[in-house]
Amino acid sequence: MNTPAPPPVDPGSTVTSAVERLGFAPEQVVQEFGWDDDVDDPFRFAVEDVCGAEIEDDEYTGVADAVLLWFRSEDGDLGDALVDMVGVLDDGGFVVLLTPRGEDGEVDPSDIDEAAVVTGLHLAGTFNAAEGWRAHKLVAPRGGRR
Repeated sequence: MNTPAPPPVDPGSTVTSAVERLGFAPEQVVQEFGWDDDVDDPFRFAVEDVCGAEIEDDEYTGVADAVLLWFRSEDGDLGDALVDMVGVLDDGGFVVLLTPRGEDGEVDPSDIDEAAVVTGLHLAGTFNAAEGWRAHKLVAPRGGRR
């Protein structure tokens, strides 16, 4: 069985440039899911610096302009997780799916593609977010979510 090639990754990304290129902007509300001890704090702090506010945790009940989803292969069904993320987004919002780089917890690119299709999102770019993490920006089609 042929494994699909991973999406192209911007090899020159630094934490700050990745945050800016992902589309984070001042005054955005960002909510985070999947936090654990292994997440990359410099990436999180860069998001907070650009947005000018602390990241909201998974108990936040308002709408978000962007969602950070830290997801590892052992975390369950990615499609189910993305359905939950779409539900908290404001119109025009986006999901940044952060997956481990390397063998420990890496998510197969075909799983990301399949989960995005199921939730009505599409992959808008993949960046090296941090030393051990890739950031996949997922957005709703221009015509709106399904």
